[in-house]
Order: sequence, then C-alpha cells, then structure tokens
Amino acid sequence: MKILKNILVGFIISFIGSIPLGYLNLIGYQIYSSTNFNQLNLYVFGVLSVEAIVIYTTLKFSSKISMNPKWKNYISIFSFIFLLGIALLTYNSSSNESNALDKYNAYLSYSAFISGILLSCINVAQVPFWMSWNLYLTNENYIISTGKKGLLYVLGTITGTYFGMLTIIFSIQAAKNKDLISPNFFSKYIWLIFLFLAIFQLFQMVRNNTKSKK
Repeated sequence: MKILKNILVGFIISFIGSIPLGYLNLIGYQIYSSTNFNQLNLYVFGVLSVEAIVIYTTLKFSSKISMNPKWKNYISIFSFIFLLGIALLTYNSSSNESNALDKYNAYLSYSAFISGILLSCINVAQVPFWMSWNLYLTNENYIISTGKKGLLYVLGTITGTYFGMLTIIFSIQAAKNKDLISPNFFSKYIWLIFLFLAIFQLFQMVRNNTKSKK
C-alpha cells in the first residue's frame, strides 16, 4: 500500500505541475506538429531524463538542504530573463519571412532527445519546485524517500510528467484541428505566450518577496 501511495502521490503532483503551458510544452507541440509522435517521445524522454535526476537528487537531500531565499530569487530572476529572451527571439522569428522559428524546430526534430535534455537543463525553476514539494511530502509522511520506495516515487513523478505533457500537447493539436486555433497562430503569436509567462514569473517573484518582508 505504501508503495502504491508513493507512486500515486508522485504521479498526481507531477501531472498537475506539467499541465501549465510552459516553454517545454510549447516546443514539444512544435516538434509534434512538424514531425511525428516518435520524435515527440524522444523529446519528452530527454526532458524526463533530466527531471528524474533533479527529483532524485532533491529527494535525497530534502532533509538536509533548506532553500535559501536568495537562491530562490536568483532562480526566479534567471527564469524571467530566459522567458523574456525566448519571447524576443520568437517575435523576431515571426516577423521574418523565412520563419526562423520553424527552422529552429526543424533542427530540433533531428536530435529531439538531446534537445529535450538541453532544454530541460535550462529549466532551473524545477529545482526549487521539487525541493519544496519533496521537503513537504517527506516531512508530512506522504511518501517514503528511502530505498526502493524512493525510486518508485521518482518513477511516479516522471510518469506523471509524461502524461501531463502529452495531455497539453494533444489538447493544443485538437483545438487547432477544430479550427479553434488558426493554422498560423503559433508561428505568429507564440511570442505573446512566452511574454505572458515571463510577466507571470515576474509577478510571482514580486509577490513572494513582498510576503517575505511582512
């Protein structure tokens, strides 16, 4: 029963955490729409290989490491700058007739697994996310972090991320097939989504800093 609980808790948290429309999901959609499901799987497996290491490492050190507020701020600032940079890059790409974004995604399709690894490594926000969750789950005895049970928890989390990413990617594709999204929507307006994510990241950072000062 405890083994099943470890898997289910990991799956639920990771599934919900992967649903928000982040850059990993958006790029996954671009790969899927421009190539095929096999390339998408390779990309997602690349993402999961890094996430598994992050989750396992933070789980092992969750009882020994306390998150430094300054570290959180540095990671939040980096995430904001990264998302803003992606927004500017994709904006310039959408205004270019050759559509540099499509060329970039076409390049990714030839090495989808490596692309997933690299892009997941850049996603530094996953470190405080999993650190905080693993600390909470361990302290509240929702999971057992030692031995095989800890490994099964990690298995549950990466499984949740896999199905979470596929859910949002297929949902975008379904909306496009039903003409809820125009065929050239992402090539023209994807930069707005990244800009919104950057602004949201900035809002979260300001709100957390305000709370910590009270």
